[in-house]
Amino acid sequence: MVNIIWALMAIIGVIYAMINGTMDQVNKALFKSADEAVTISIGLISILVFWLGIMKVAEKAGILHMLARIFRPVVLKLFPDIPKDHPAIGYILSNFTANMFGLGNAATPMGIKAMEQMKQLSGTDTASRSMITFLALNTSSLTIIPTTVIAIRMHYNSASPTEIVGTTIVATVISTLGAIVLDRFFHYRSLRRE
Repeated sequence: MVNIIWALMAIIGVIYAMINGTMDQVNKALFKSADEAVTISIGLISILVFWLGIMKVAEKAGILHMLARIFRPVVLKLFPDIPKDHPAIGYILSNFTANMFGLGNAATPMGIKAMEQMKQLSGTDTASRSMITFLALNTSSLTIIPTTVIAIRMHYNSASPTEIVGTTIVATVISTLGAIVLDRFFHYRSLRRE
């Protein structure tokens, strides 16, 4: 559905540009944006490699294990349908840890594995309660260090690329708490209807 919306927006934009005679500006913007996208992507690779290296050092130093131990009781409370020794818990903790460091690209494979494990647990093609909770929390994504955003700000020569850290922490804490509250609200509401 989202692909259709994007395609319609692009088609409407091109038709509008043809009617107004500004197709040359659309072409210039198209090629400039494509060039800029490649430049930003290459710039982000170096930052992501750096932070993935930091994550590897943190893993070897035991910091990630410590974070996983700290958040394990919380995750077990949030996902009561998943047995505490199930592999899905490990993938969920890894996903949350990567998201906390702003490494959404590194968190994605772990999130997919967590969903696969939860699907095996539920045994159906319908999203389970745990899958819905995980999706809500993964989307809200508690972030301590917004690595990707800092990299983009550095690419555009921001005077202070890290000044967004504080507001990011506040915003993602609020969004995560909101996700938990809404998830629980709709879960209990659905239980009352049954």
